[in-house]
Amino acid sequence: MKKLLIAALALTALVACDKKESDKNLHLSGKVEGLKQGKLYIQHIVDTSLVTLDSITVEGDSNFKSELQISEPEMLYLTLNRGVSKSIDNVLPFFAEPGTMTIETTLKEFYAKAKITGSKNNDLYSDFMKIRMRYNDEQNKTLSLSLLAKKVNNAQKLDSLNQRADKLTVRNYLDAINFAVNNGKHEVAPYIALTEIHDANIKYLDTIQKSMSPEVAKSKYGKQLTTFIAERKKLEQTQN
Repeated sequence: MKKLLIAALALTALVACDKKESDKNLHLSGKVEGLKQGKLYIQHIVDTSLVTLDSITVEGDSNFKSELQISEPEMLYLTLNRGVSKSIDNVLPFFAEPGTMTIETTLKEFYAKAKITGSKNNDLYSDFMKIRMRYNDEQNKTLSLSLLAKKVNNAQKLDSLNQRADKLTVRNYLDAINFAVNNGKHEVAPYIALTEIHDANIKYLDTIQKSMSPEVAKSKYGKQLTTFIAERKKLEQTQN
């Protein structure tokens, strides 16, 4: 009888553990190659501050796991505490969504070498950032040439390069707007509008808002975009 009671209690505890684990809807695992000792933090932004959702101590094993509960797709940040290192490559943003996700990266190139799977929103965000990086490279090249033209006092060349920079900026904004409109069924669309092109003409932000699916419109970033547009319209009306 005593053995049966112990077995029943053990089974109850096991079921309770399973239930507790099932309460978490984001199952995150990964590896930071080369990391033997340190600490990883999974964080999100609340108001304007980074708030830690989970912390993981790494001692000898570069693999890590985390179980989180998120109400909807959201941009999270995997932050690495390198200890005495002065590296600024310590923060890896990733667009999390309920389900199973993996993050594989390296200690040496924590951000640049990251491979993230398991999130459609993150796949789309990664595609967008590749486009954005190409524009940034072009803008940096144009700026370097402009500085050289200014140094040698070549006004004609400088004017041409300034026009090129302006055109790149317009194309950059238009591509971001089109990307958000074409992906209105995903939460990454309002996120891009808020973080990358918040100062675009209000009519373009309106277009992005109208392209959002009902589900996305009700999401965290969908609501934030709707509020932001309303506040900008009110501000612009008072200034006119």
